Amino acid sequence: MDPSTKKTAISAALVMASLCFIAFILPSIVLWLGNISPYLGGAAAFLFVVGFFGIFWLRGRSRRD
Repeated sequence: MDPSTKKTAISAALVMASLCFIAFILPSIVLWLGNISPYLGGAAAFLFVVGFFGIFWLRGRSRRD
C-alpha cells in the first residue's frame, strides 16, 4: 500500500467512524431537541442526512479536478 492510498484509507475510516458515532447518538439528540420543539428535532435529523451526503458530494467534487 503506497502512502497516498494509506492516507485515503485512514481518512475514510475516520469519516465513517465519526458518522457512525453521530448516528448512534442522533436519536437522543432528536428526542432532546424534540422536547424543546418538534421542528428542532426534525431539523437535527435533516442536517445529519444532508451532512452525510454533503461530505461525499464534496469529496467527489474535489476528486474531479
